[in-house]
Amino acid sequence: MADIITPDLCDEFPEVEVVEPGFNNYGGHKAFGGEIVTVKCFEDNSVVKEQVGLPGNGKVMVVDGGASKRHALLGDMLAEKAASNGWAGLIIYGCVRDVDEIGQTALGVQALGTHPRKSEKRGLGDLNVPVTFGGVTFTPGDYVYADNNGIIVSKKSLV
Repeated sequence: MADIITPDLCDEFPEVEVVEPGFNNYGGHKAFGGEIVTVKCFEDNSVVKEQVGLPGNGKVMVVDGGASKRHALLGDMLAEKAASNGWAGLIIYGCVRDVDEIGQTALGVQALGTHPRKSEKRGLGDLNVPVTFGGVTFTPGDYVYADNNGIIVSKKSLV
């Protein structure tokens, strides 16, 4: 994949949507992008766990965790599984944990913050439904690109 530099992509494709600031970069890959797969869940990462176990094919999982800062939706073991199964990255509207290990993983990860408590496992969550946060709607099949400058969303592949 070509270099992902979101300011350059915004200049070249002014129609892209830009997610409101507030996300931090935690993964070993600081710039990443790909086709969107969505998960909507709240303090239960059961669906995230299922999905990282499947082939990612260079896609990005966008997880709407309801901005909860009471549990982490991703830790080192799931991040490693996502990387080994070919996911380009995860964008989590919520928290992550094990950030030192995630930072050494060949995966892009952005989230609102960190929290040491793991999520509950109740088997709840929705897969591939449109999710909205940061002023943008993420639709499965669209594309997302992220780096240290921010996150952008496009209806078409840009790189």
